[in-house]
Amino acid sequence: MEKKRILLIGTGGTIASEMGDNGLEPELTSRQLLRYVPDISGICEVDCTQLFSLDSTNIRPEHWLRIAGSIQQCYEKYDGFVISHGTDTMAYTAAGLSYLIQNSRKPIVLTGAQKPIGYDTTDSKQNLRDAFTVAASGMSGVLLVFNGKIIMGTRARKTRSKSFEAFSSINYPIVGMVQDGRLIQYIRPENSVPTRFYHELDARVALLKLTPGIECGVLEYLLERSSAVIIESFGVGGLPVYETGSFYDTIKKGLDDGRTVVLTTQVENEGSDLSVYHVGNSIKQNLPILEAYDMTTEAVTAKLMWILSQTTGREEVARLFYTPVACDILSVS
Repeated sequence: MEKKRILLIGTGGTIASEMGDNGLEPELTSRQLLRYVPDISGICEVDCTQLFSLDSTNIRPEHWLRIAGSIQQCYEKYDGFVISHGTDTMAYTAAGLSYLIQNSRKPIVLTGAQKPIGYDTTDSKQNLRDAFTVAASGMSGVLLVFNGKIIMGTRARKTRSKSFEAFSSINYPIVGMVQDGRLIQYIRPENSVPTRFYHELDARVALLKLTPGIECGVLEYLLERSSAVIIESFGVGGLPVYETGSFYDTIKKGLDDGRTVVLTTQVENEGSDLSVYHVGNSIKQNLPILEAYDMTTEAVTAKLMWILSQTTGREEVARLFYTPVACDILSVS
C-alpha cells in the first residue's frame, strides 16, 4: 500500500529547544527533529517546513493565520499535517486552527513535548511517532495528540505544567488513543461539509478572571480597549454585587457601545449555568450577554476572534457563537 504523504510544520517550542545562556530556547528545525525519529519513515513519507522558531509564549493569532495559510497553500498535495508546537499555548493554537480550517477532511495534528528531543528522558520522540500515526490514519479535523491521547482541537487544555500527561479533553471524551503504534479511535466525527479556510481574526479579545473584591473599573478598562471581553466567574457563573461600583452597569455600557461580553466559569469541568443563582440569572435575563456553557476558555477566545472578524451584529454574533464548530459546544439552554 502506498504510504501517505505528511507535511511536518515546525514552529519551535520545548520539543525543538536546546539549552542556552538564559535557559531553553527553540533552536532545532523540523528537519532536525525528524533525525531523532528515523523510524517515522516506516509510517509515512514526510516533507518539512519551518515557519518560525518561537517559544509558544510568544505565539499570537497572527501566527495561527500563518500556519493556516501554509496548510491551505499545499492542502491538496498532502494527506495530513503535523505541527510541532510549544505546549504552553498549544491549546489556543489548536482552537484557533479549528475555526480557521473548518471541516477539514484531512488530519491536522498538533503535538509537542514537555522535555526537549535531545534529552535522554523525553516524551518528544513518542509524541512525534503518535502524531504521524494519526496524521497518516485518514482521520479528519484539527486534533491535538499528546501522551497517547487524541483530543479535539476545541476541547484541549494544558492541565499539568511538568508531567508528560500534560493535556486533557475538557467536557468531551478523547477521540482516541495511540498505544504501541496502534491507533484506537473511539469517536468518528461526521464531516459531510466541504473544507473551508478563513483568513482573518480580530485579536482584540480580552479575558478577565474574577477574584474576590475585584473592582469593576478593571472590566471597564478592558471593555474600552477590546472588541469582546470574556469574564471567568466563580462556580456555575455570576457577577458579584458590591457596595461600590456596578458590574451590571459597566457591562450594560459596554454592550451599548457595541462590545461583546461572554460569561464563563473558572471551574475546569462541567461548564457554566447562569440560570441557577440570582447573581447569574439576573444578568442573563436582563442583558444580551453570551454564555460559554461547556466550552473551554481557549475555544471561546479563538471563536470570538473568528466571529468578530466577520461581523459585529449582535444577533449574528450570537448565532455564530452558539453554532457548534468541531464539537466545541454541546449544551445550550
